[in-house]
Amino acid sequence: MSALAVLCAFMVVLPLGLILYHLLSKGIGSVDWNFFTQLPKPHGETGGGMANAIVGTLELVALAMIIAIPIGVFGGIYLSEYGSEKVNFWIRFGADILNGVPSIVWGMTAYAVAVVPFGTKSAYAGGLALGFIAIPLILRTTEEVLVLVPNAYREAAMALGIPRWKIVSQIILRTAMKGLITGVLLAMGRIAGETAPLMFTIHGNMYWNHSLKEPIAALPLQIFNYATAPYDDLNRQAWAGALVLIILVFLLSASVRIFASRRRG
Repeated sequence: MSALAVLCAFMVVLPLGLILYHLLSKGIGSVDWNFFTQLPKPHGETGGGMANAIVGTLELVALAMIIAIPIGVFGGIYLSEYGSEKVNFWIRFGADILNGVPSIVWGMTAYAVAVVPFGTKSAYAGGLALGFIAIPLILRTTEEVLVLVPNAYREAAMALGIPRWKIVSQIILRTAMKGLITGVLLAMGRIAGETAPLMFTIHGNMYWNHSLKEPIAALPLQIFNYATAPYDDLNRQAWAGALVLIILVFLLSASVRIFASRRRG
């Protein structure tokens, strides 16, 4: 049984190892300084990079977090500290359903809400789509982290006559801060590689973006466009972009592990 367990664990890790090996073999040759500092070249020309797409991805994730963190954290606080059992059940049920909604549906929703009324795709629309995906994840993570704070902290503070809002803001949230950061990083890793919502909302851009009201480049979307282009150099850059994106998600996941281990310690 031990050997069977080891075999099953190996089979789980094997596809990840093969993916990483394939990305390294295909993409490492195109990852250089120009890749991180230069704009894309016109189709058919060799060279260039994905600097605008890397910066665009960071901008979109930042916009998504501006939307998702307040809603998700305050929603989690309500579930943990204020909500009734009946209301909480339906909020959790809705959040769990939203966690399973395909990302392309969120892209269509953001398209209807933020693209059609204004007549143009934009960074705002892309950030909104990614924010929709992150909200239920942050909400449920926040609730779980706050529930783990011992009730003795709440009871001791209430015995001293401290108002409820101060108990939550000064004691509960501070105690659970590392867990909250872990949940936010987990949500960032979840949305950083999303492509389908961005196809409906940001359009893409071959140049630097100077306004969030305009189309913007993003690493996942540019990888998709390059991978389907009929030019070998763009295909190679698509592999390099995929490698960089995997490394970015890996760093976010590693940060989650670090914060989680420190919280347990």
